[in-house]
Amino acid sequence: MTSRSDIFADIRRALHVTGAEAPRRRAVEDRLDHAPKGVIPTRGQGDVTARIALFRDEVERVSASVAEVDVGSDVPGAIATYLRERGLPTKIRMGADPHLAAMPWATTDIEVLNGRAEPSDRVCVSQAFGAVAETGTLVLVSGQDNPTTLNFLPDTHIVVLGARDIVGDYERIWQKLRAAYGKGLMPRVVNFITGPSRSADIGHSLLLGAHGPRMLHIIVIGEG
Repeated sequence: MTSRSDIFADIRRALHVTGAEAPRRRAVEDRLDHAPKGVIPTRGQGDVTARIALFRDEVERVSASVAEVDVGSDVPGAIATYLRERGLPTKIRMGADPHLAAMPWATTDIEVLNGRAEPSDRVCVSQAFGAVAETGTLVLVSGQDNPTTLNFLPDTHIVVLGARDIVGDYERIWQKLRAAYGKGLMPRVVNFITGPSRSADIGHSLLLGAHGPRMLHIIVIGEG
């Protein structure tokens, strides 16, 4: 027993409670289910078109790039174009995400490797869970579908994102996560990624790719 435990035990004895009483448990559960909301900035609000526009502005402000396609089947071609224009290898690594797996990769010259990233992988592709418009931030969850190593090991990280998955603020992305996974079943890792890796620790000079990808490219799939 610690001093803290002793103090709480004395308080409970004085109040003649154990903490397991039904009214007290209901009060705690109600507080958790109906927690008061803080101030939410208005800049991230608006319809899908407004959120996409703000998201693009914020992404480009932090040295990442964005391309938009109409439907998921356009993604392999958009990635092939991006790799070709930058002289990057046409070999990519991605996880077992069913959305990415269903795309027509065979229509391009891209070689797809599956599984978690290896140090030798130069280009990796992930499917984002969502994004936050007000800061241009991607939200990626861990698992076999999208191993976390894909987010950090390659020099170039390409992320596929549905337009409808771009929300205005962080409060809404946490609501979306809880709705998708349920109480107590959150993924082991949730990564918030804003732009490519960067550091200004040495001489106050900004260096991209210091602790992860040097280039971040996002492909937004429209409502089509």
